[in-house]
Amino acid sequence: MSEESFNTLSGKVDDLIDLCAEMKRENQALKAEKSNLQHERQQLMEKNQLAKTKLRSVLDRLKSMGDS
Repeated sequence: MSEESFNTLSGKVDDLIDLCAEMKRENQALKAEKSNLQHERQQLMEKNQLAKTKLRSVLDRLKSMGDS
């Protein structure tokens, strides 16, 4: 293998190493974002359930006032 070919190959390997490192960082960032979004979704679902419960309570009270 000529020195020029070796240098070309070495450069490509270095580029691949850099690309892999960048993809690993991006993957970690995406996993963190996914986790945050899942947590936020869970909180929103809990708030939604609480709002439904409160609304049912208000509707039941209004209904009982109308029945009396």
